[in-house]
Amino acid sequence: MATLVRMGTSVLSLRIDGELLERLRHHAAKRGMSVQDYVVGTLVRDDFDERFQNAVEETEKFYGVG
Repeated sequence: MATLVRMGTSVLSLRIDGELLERLRHHAAKRGMSVQDYVVGTLVRDDFDERFQNAVEETEKFYGVG
């Protein structure tokens, strides 16, 4: 993997098999998106979910819940 930084964004190069790429194309097409936009959206959503869950857990610890 190589990362190239330009104007506040980065390029991430991935090597994936043909079957996965076809599934990604199918999912992206159903949403009217490019594969790149679909993958980035999925990563952003997953990152948000993880950060949100961590915040919930920290809040529960603070209040002694759970």
